[in-house]
Amino acid sequence: MPGIDFSSLRGEITMEQVLGLLGFECVHRRGDQWYGYCPLHQSQAKHRNAFSVNVRKACYYCHKCRSRGDQFTLWADATKMPLHPAVVELCNRLGVEIPWVHRW
Repeated sequence: MPGIDFSSLRGEITMEQVLGLLGFECVHRRGDQWYGYCPLHQSQAKHRNAFSVNVRKACYYCHKCRSRGDQFTLWADATKMPLHPAVVELCNRLGVEIPWVHRW
């Protein structure tokens, strides 16, 4: 199976798109830093700011479940799929052409 050119795909799929698909609701915002309930472990009200995401840098961290990564890792973790098939599914859902790498 060919690989995926993740570096070019990062420019096409934003963190905001992935958060939208996951139904993330921002509770507090400070510039590019957004806080809210973790979409991975459904945090409780007392942990409403446990999930922190920087939309400009496209990285997230949950202070409760300790998960971290970029928009592709977030989608893979949320769908409980390995990274490669999760990104293929994400591209299909968003209508983005997959930048395949046929040889390295």
